[in-house]
Amino acid sequence: MDLDAEAVKARIAELKTEHGDLDQAIARLTEQVPANNLQMQRLKKRKLALKDMIAKLENSQVPDIIA
Repeated sequence: MDLDAEAVKARIAELKTEHGDLDQAIARLTEQVPANNLQMQRLKKRKLALKDMIAKLENSQVPDIIA
């Protein structure tokens, strides 16, 4: 179980890195005068998907509490 938890933490770190890289790529793309809207839309969609994956993995690390 501990190996799974470490693997999930490593995956979360990878996804957060990719999310930050996409954020920088989107910022650079918005600075261009003839903005490539299709590419920007694809990057934003990927960034949102990464955010959802990160949230799902982080939530899987929180133990269920029965009240």
